Amino acid sequence: MTAAPDNTANGPATAEPLGDVMSRVARQLQEEHGDVEATLQAITSSATRTVPNAEACGISYVIGRSKIESRAWTSDLPRDVDSLQERLKQGPCLDAVWEQEVVRVDDVAGDERWPEFAQEASALGVGSMMCFQLFVDGDQLGAMNLYARMPGAFDDECEDIGQMLAAHAAVALAGAEHEENLRAGMSNRDVIGQAKGILMERHKLTADQAFGVLSRVSQELNRKLVGVARELTDTGAVPGGDRRRD
Repeated sequence: MTAAPDNTANGPATAEPLGDVMSRVARQLQEEHGDVEATLQAITSSATRTVPNAEACGISYVIGRSKIESRAWTSDLPRDVDSLQERLKQGPCLDAVWEQEVVRVDDVAGDERWPEFAQEASALGVGSMMCFQLFVDGDQLGAMNLYARMPGAFDDECEDIGQMLAAHAAVALAGAEHEENLRAGMSNRDVIGQAKGILMERHKLTADQAFGVLSRVSQELNRKLVGVARELTDTGAVPGGDRRRD
């Protein structure tokens, strides 16, 4: 099995062995570790280079089977299709891809599952498409969507390659989000620690007492603790007025 011909170099295009392609893709995605947006963009660009006949790729986050957020794309087409599905409340990302890891639409114009979507998507220039489930987390789903202008552009081999790429992409994305969350957690702890230090110095409080002040303000103002702490460190004032311990 071979991946799509590599047309980036000068000279005739050559089909590279799939194992070599996937190894290279895995390395490229790993290079973006810790940066979710860069990882998403790397996935989309890798998909159009790797999956035969894929002319455009987009990654969509679907919330509650009704809202679609375009997260990365190689052209305007994926975003237009996402907007179309959200407006019509129908399409593969709002339906089939929740139950199936792969949804292949060989002839968009003739697909009877989503008649309105089929008509308007074909008018946008979509002849065929494939959707790959990247993750399901509660009421949120991530999908990698591939598009081609011609009907019947994707065969079983294209689907198999897309599935392998989606598996690599899911692992890379999970790793990037984990690292990003760790960094955010460390940053939040630093901010809270700085805010506690300000209160301890200013009011001669213990660490527990200073944390109690921040927690009470957070509850009274219905704001996240880190937001209260960040405002204190930025402005020097406790949100809602300076609060000493009782």
